[in-house]
Amino acid sequence: MQRRQRLGVVTGGSLLDGLTVRLDAGTSVEDVRVGKFVVVHGQRFTFFSMVTDVRLGAVTPKVMLDPPPADEFFANVLSGTTTYGELRLDLRLMLPLDGSAELLPVKTVPHHFAPLFEANAEDFQHVFGREEGSQFMIGSPLDMDVPVCIDLNRLVERSNGVFGKSGTGKSFLTRLLVCGVILNDVASNLIFDMHDEYGWAARSEGAHFVKGLRQLFGSKVLLYALAGGAFDRKLIDGEIMIGYDQIEPEDVLLLSEELNLNPTAAETAELLVDTYGTDWLAQLWKMDQADLKNFADEKSASLASLNALKRKTLQLKRLGFVRERADLSPIDHLINALMTGRHVVLSFGRYDDPLAYMLVANVITRRIHQRWREQTERYLHSKLESDRPRPLMITIEEAHKFLNPRLARQTIFGTIAREMRKYSVTLLVVDQRPSSIDSEVLSQLGTRITALLSDEQDIDAVFTGVGGSNRLRMVLANLDTRQQALVLGHAVPMPVVVRTRPYDETFYRFIEQRTRRARDMVTAQQEADELFPD
Repeated sequence: MQRRQRLGVVTGGSLLDGLTVRLDAGTSVEDVRVGKFVVVHGQRFTFFSMVTDVRLGAVTPKVMLDPPPADEFFANVLSGTTTYGELRLDLRLMLPLDGSAELLPVKTVPHHFAPLFEANAEDFQHVFGREEGSQFMIGSPLDMDVPVCIDLNRLVERSNGVFGKSGTGKSFLTRLLVCGVILNDVASNLIFDMHDEYGWAARSEGAHFVKGLRQLFGSKVLLYALAGGAFDRKLIDGEIMIGYDQIEPEDVLLLSEELNLNPTAAETAELLVDTYGTDWLAQLWKMDQADLKNFADEKSASLASLNALKRKTLQLKRLGFVRERADLSPIDHLINALMTGRHVVLSFGRYDDPLAYMLVANVITRRIHQRWREQTERYLHSKLESDRPRPLMITIEEAHKFLNPRLARQTIFGTIAREMRKYSVTLLVVDQRPSSIDSEVLSQLGTRITALLSDEQDIDAVFTGVGGSNRLRMVLANLDTRQQALVLGHAVPMPVVVRTRPYDETFYRFIEQRTRRARDMVTAQQEADELFPD
């Protein structure tokens, strides 16, 4: 057992509000930071906890009313007797001292004057595991070099979120998570790569470039681009085009803010679909003023709304990848690759317009929704393991554009966030403004990895549906601007603040070693099967 450093003793508190701990005279208050992982030794349980506040206290208010001279000697004399440091703890897990290894949710509190200790490497390993199997290191504690792991199997069971204001490293966090999912083969990944940060290479905060998923995992990861949008066509495996007949009223609804459409646009589009079917958009764009007036009179529609819908949706026609007729085979190949265990990064390249991003993401995801739903229904009917749909995680940036309160109940992304877990499809939403995401969607997120946020509404939104969030707000508000994150939810046993794992040459070597080991195991199994056939 590693030696622990004692910090102080419990002097009060409750299960609801957390514990109060008075620091020992020899412990400097400056050595304890909000977010620190600590351990309380009770009489029957060990309590794993997090520091949520650090305060200064005094035995008598007279000291504060008449402070002594600003002298180190006086400060040392008073420290620990008349003045002291005080911590607030959030109790999260408890471990019985009877030899059981099972971590339990906290249902009680330790006794008065129970000692508080710094957590050691054994504590972290007991709570967060070691990096093996589906356990993947996401970072390390603020003051120790030991791994903090998340359970990737639990991660992909639900939709998840990566949040943080601009410049805090959301994309690097997302790339780490996706690397873990690919490395452990727990799900397929589809990444809508708006800013070219995941495919072949990406620029870091400095001047150098880091490896993308294709460089790290080779042919396991396919690169797709929009027609005419790739910066280097030699790197891509396919080009995506969208036909007029693939665009549905739902897509128009999703793009209403980008196109500045009025609220009646979706209803007008539905009238066109009732008349022309999938050819509704092409027919609208062909109509002259007389045709528009005749249609409005015949369908009792608003002529002004028809004119506005035609004028504003013509912006879609000017996108280079939107064609009158489009070959669907690249999209089908993309979906088939996901279903058979490969991973796809869809790069938007030269199309850095949110309009292009939202249109393509919605069209492709709608087709994925249909395929996975059909596959799940086939599996439920046949009960054959070969028919079970492979888990899929879809990564979207600027997620609030797809999941804001006005659209979340009407678009495919809102449907996936609410109910597609039963069809083995989940979202990884990446955003700097979580307060703009629908609260019902936020409440469905299983795991949240949050870098620094400064807006109060965004901080409130991150904790939607999280118990004890008031005590965690201070922790989140005190993160550093880079390489720190609060991890909480379904994939970790308790909330924890981490220094995020560096995405560097050391990490590349780790990926190479694990990939080589997995390949060698497959080769050995194949050779054994040949030598000893059934």
